[in-house]
Amino acid sequence: MRVASYLVDGNPAWGLVTADGEGLVDATGLFPSLKAALAAGGLDEVARTLAGRPASRSVAEAHFLPVLPDPDKVLCVGLNYDDHRQEGGHPEQKHPTFFVRFANANIGHRQPMVKPAISDMFDWEAELAVVIGKAGRHIPAAKAFEHIAGYAPYNDGSVRDWQRHTTQFTPGKNFVGTGGFGPWMATPDEIADLQAVTVEARLNGTVMQHATVADMIFTIPALIAYASTFTELVPGDVIATGTPGGVGSRRTPPVWMKPGDVIEIEIGGVGTLVNEVVAE
Repeated sequence: MRVASYLVDGNPAWGLVTADGEGLVDATGLFPSLKAALAAGGLDEVARTLAGRPASRSVAEAHFLPVLPDPDKVLCVGLNYDDHRQEGGHPEQKHPTFFVRFANANIGHRQPMVKPAISDMFDWEAELAVVIGKAGRHIPAAKAFEHIAGYAPYNDGSVRDWQRHTTQFTPGKNFVGTGGFGPWMATPDEIADLQAVTVEARLNGTVMQHATVADMIFTIPALIAYASTFTELVPGDVIATGTPGGVGSRRTPPVWMKPGDVIEIEIGGVGTLVNEVVAE
């Protein structure tokens, strides 16, 4: 199934995407949010209860929220594709590079992606986001997939000069409205071969990044095992698993997102996140 969060009359709601991808079947009456449904282990119940019901609204008209508007935490992974590591001149990594994003940095599908007034170095990063569905601490890699609720496109929009003020990434990764997350989450049964899933960024229709999950340095199970060692993962947590080579800051000359640009992040078999860049 595919699951989305959106607004109804200004209030947060969520529901299932119809098989044709054209409609949304509201599930808010069963659980108040996707996070609540995940915490209760209720997604299968929702699917059974809503099976065959008509869409309550169209995807085309929906005001999307981030897939998880209220995550406990968003953990992001840096330098997890070798071409991206090399284009930045970084040494080989013995451990995953983790940093955090705050929930208010995220926006939904088709919502404006805000270029901060203080910087012109606004960059894209196409990523596969993993949504946690089952809590765990010290999760063995061999059991990591038992804790995954689904996958979604993510754009780790980065304000590069603020990211590089110090060795800590946090400021450049947390400007409000800079992280795209959507349009929806696809449950693992929607994906036949996770390793073959493509991760692609297109800026104004031009392909800027393209890779597959198989190109990751640290696998998804390895990331979950590592993260769950230093923190408890809980339902609704998000792990953005890193970006391939091809970011704007490493091009000659650099390419930065500017107001009026349209950035698309496509995760093969999951969906395409689309955001227009606007000025703060």
